[in-house]
Amino acid sequence: MTEIIAEIGINHNGLFWKAMQMIRDAAAAGCKTVKFQCHVTADEYHPSARSIIPANSDEDILTMMERCSFDEGQERDLKTYAETLGMEYLCTPFSRAAADRLERLGVRRYKIGSGECSNIPLIEHIAAFGKPIILSTGMNDFDMIDLAVEAVGDCPLTLMHCVSEYPTPYEHVNLRRMLALQERYNVPVGLSDHSLGIYTALAAVALGASVVEKHFTSSLQWPGADVPISLTPDQLGELIRGADAIERALEYLDHPTDGELCTAHFANASVVSLVDIPAGATLTRENIWVRRPGTGISARHYKNMLGLKASRDIPADTLLRIDMFR
Repeated sequence: MTEIIAEIGINHNGLFWKAMQMIRDAAAAGCKTVKFQCHVTADEYHPSARSIIPANSDEDILTMMERCSFDEGQERDLKTYAETLGMEYLCTPFSRAAADRLERLGVRRYKIGSGECSNIPLIEHIAAFGKPIILSTGMNDFDMIDLAVEAVGDCPLTLMHCVSEYPTPYEHVNLRRMLALQERYNVPVGLSDHSLGIYTALAAVALGASVVEKHFTSSLQWPGADVPISLTPDQLGELIRGADAIERALEYLDHPTDGELCTAHFANASVVSLVDIPAGATLTRENIWVRRPGTGISARHYKNMLGLKASRDIPADTLLRIDMFR
């Protein structure tokens, strides 16, 4: 089944109660995995980052992350709360200190973001824990992804196709690249999607994505750089139901279903007599034809019955049976 990850990220804007509410709302929508971001800014940023303003924000990136960071105790509480609701707490570390914190918290696996796909030292540090890794590949070409995959080593790996454009226009989503990743690296693949709505996420499910990640918020009225591209609880629930429907629809059957067999009783045609046919008479196109329902001899046998002899008198409008001819 495709795993749906609700990427809460920094949509809480540093407010703990918002983070808790989003976990609760994601669980109510049927989601089994919530993802946050672990920022230890002193280990993550050089002071020059204060001059960098992201395209989807009006403040510098360092100030934003200082405001949106939780301490280790808060992150432990979030993890405990998610697990109480039957969910996995997934988190992206953006520095060595963040990765070490998550390891102390006992996370089951790691999500590495697109920006860290080229951060080989950090990938190697995380891979040393020996746990499964989900790696996003936005902004990186195959040569760079080759190096990242090599750095992951023997850890179980899932590669996520991603376009780091917020929002991503549909014509830039490039879903076929997800399939190219699978073919090149022979590992499970998925989509970390920044387009609006659930359409491309559902398409990824149909293409065989093992994981789909979407930003999530409890309210589009909340402030936040990623809130405009986030799913609401209703949309998240619809995505989960849609993914389940697509997965069931993709199941291969090499035989008619029980429902089809029931329909066949009235939808198919049977061989019938058009007129009274006396015993010994030959079955011809003039005295037999095909009509619904399909509860007699199937119409597919019509040609084979022409030329046979009636073994008894057959009244007009009779569904023929095998014992009526020889």
